[in-house]
Amino acid sequence: MKKVLSIILFLFLVQGLYAQEAKDIKLGTRFSNSGAKPGGLYDYSDPESFNMKVSVWGFVKFPGRYNVPISTTVSDLLSYAGGPTDASNLEDLRLYRVMQDSTQHLFKFDFNDLLWSDKLENKSRKIPKLQGSDLLVVPGEPRLYFKNWFRLGLSIFSAIGTLIFAIILLRK
Repeated sequence: MKKVLSIILFLFLVQGLYAQEAKDIKLGTRFSNSGAKPGGLYDYSDPESFNMKVSVWGFVKFPGRYNVPISTTVSDLLSYAGGPTDASNLEDLRLYRVMQDSTQHLFKFDFNDLLWSDKLENKSRKIPKLQGSDLLVVPGEPRLYFKNWFRLGLSIFSAIGTLIFAIILLRK
């Protein structure tokens, strides 16, 4: 009986260690499991040139609204946003644009070869130039790593162990 109690106590202590993932969370901040910071307004404007506001959504380190110079390219915007995360799908980047006549355009392009290619290729890319109020979407799929699976399994195992322990104590 003492062994069962000590094992359950040990599991609760270990689970408590893994539950303390973010050490410097301040009051009023939002917490997300992916470690990404909440979006906001980022100002990279140049006071000596014209500037525009564009947005970046999806699997980048810092999604949000960006105030950037008018000469900014898509790769510059991805750099400003902290770069794509490891769960991003760079083969399917999307640029949404609403024209002045209220028509909407969607541009899809592939940035994967730029990031992972060993040598430069002589093919031309059809990457549109950024305009004001454009929206760049970086799609992706969240990934679970060993620590996520371990934390989930430990939580389930601890809950089942607690139930079994409670049943054993109630039967006596």
